[in-house]
Amino acid sequence: MYQSQIDVYQFHMATIRARKKADGTTSYTVQIRINRDKVLVYQENQTFARKQAAQAWAKRRETELSEPGAIERANRKGHTVREMIDRYVLEGAKAVEMGKTKKATLLAIAASYLGEIVDSAISSQVLVDYALWRMSPAGGGVKPQTAGNDLAHLGSVLSVARPAWGYEVAPHAMGDARTVLKKLGYNMKSRERDRRPATNELDKLLEYFFEMLKRRPSSINMPKVLAFALFSTRRQEEITRIRWVDLDEDRQAVKVRDMKNPGQKIGNDVWCHLPDEAWAIVQSMPRECDEIFPYNSDSISAAWTRACQFLAIKNLHFHDLRHEGVSRLFEMDWDIPRVASVSGHRDWNSLRRYTHLKGRGDLYCNWRWLKSVVEANVVLGGRSKCNGR
Repeated sequence: MYQSQIDVYQFHMATIRARKKADGTTSYTVQIRINRDKVLVYQENQTFARKQAAQAWAKRRETELSEPGAIERANRKGHTVREMIDRYVLEGAKAVEMGKTKKATLLAIAASYLGEIVDSAISSQVLVDYALWRMSPAGGGVKPQTAGNDLAHLGSVLSVARPAWGYEVAPHAMGDARTVLKKLGYNMKSRERDRRPATNELDKLLEYFFEMLKRRPSSINMPKVLAFALFSTRRQEEITRIRWVDLDEDRQAVKVRDMKNPGQKIGNDVWCHLPDEAWAIVQSMPRECDEIFPYNSDSISAAWTRACQFLAIKNLHFHDLRHEGVSRLFEMDWDIPRVASVSGHRDWNSLRRYTHLKGRGDLYCNWRWLKSVVEANVVLGGRSKCNGR
């Protein structure tokens, strides 16, 4: 009953079947079957979003499989992209908690058709096809920057899969794919974000969070978390990892463990200065747990999202508080080394993307919320036992 939905294209060893899916899009499955003396010695299937990619892959595989010993190597059981991602997520969790965005992206890739591709079949053509599919309506119609993020996170997996686990991943596949996409005119780099919270938006958020604390005193003390993120410029996950033993009282500094940094994260511990406002907030927290802010990062994210939705605040991320904090220091005429001593940045090129100045001076001088935040009572409840936070 599917005959009307299938077109067949014949190659020497390969057959390509185009099948219409329920959502109206078409997928192309290449089937390679090789017989010797009328006995099937090898077969292989791969599915693609574009016919051109399926044809190119079929021709390449025909050439590869005609080489001496290729059939024997091909009969080795391959490892799928999904298996690689699952292992990467599992191994990575043993060292340090993976970022929510990266993990969600990798799991989405694993669940897509690309997740079924085996290691030996991963080529620049396959990766280019995936990026083009992601930017098409069938793949979600994402922007090139989002498709670029997909490739970047997948590249982290592939860069480990070959040297660490012995998977047959072409070492230059990802680099070649990016080169092709660039030459096709796609800008895969993320655009610099320039969103900063407005004063009235922070007012609304703090009013909302203080009201929530009145109703549930043992809930996350979001006023302190929000204000600390702003004045310390710390990332959300960094805030929840800071421990009392990480404080240097004499230097008014904190050790930020496993700070995010291109090319390095695990073991990248950096001492960062805490401005007076952030220091006052730290000192106002009860010393009942190892962590200064004994909260779950996902719970903070959920609380932030609910508040912004309830208040109809559009396109404001928790990370924008870090942007605000760094920009504030520059507006106060702090020089680059001094700002970097707070933010933890190592060079100007990465630091400047957070600076979108609104003027000169300290916008938070005599900020009406600081006293309320510092004096706010903290009820940790069950968290004081440090049992799962």
